[in-house]
Amino acid sequence: MNPSRSPSPTSCADEGAPTIEVPLHALSPEALRGVIEEYVTRAGTDYGMREKAIEEKIADVQRQLECGEAVIVFDAEAQTTNIVRVVEANT
Repeated sequence: MNPSRSPSPTSCADEGAPTIEVPLHALSPEALRGVIEEYVTRAGTDYGMREKAIEEKIADVQRQLECGEAVIVFDAEAQTTNIVRVVEANT
């Protein structure tokens, strides 16, 4: 994990659980899309006043991942993946 940033602790279901940041280049394009698609179709996801199409949601999350605004994390204990926003260490 990049030492200058860390996933937002409020985004992790269980603080203290062993999580591993998954680099984007470690996933095939198909696997990356699958992770993003699963994330954006979870129940309880709120996208504001206007509901977006699935493809638009996927593109938004992909952009956030590529720009470093979000990261994919793997929870070794729960054997699950999640996408979390990045919190700068200096803020």
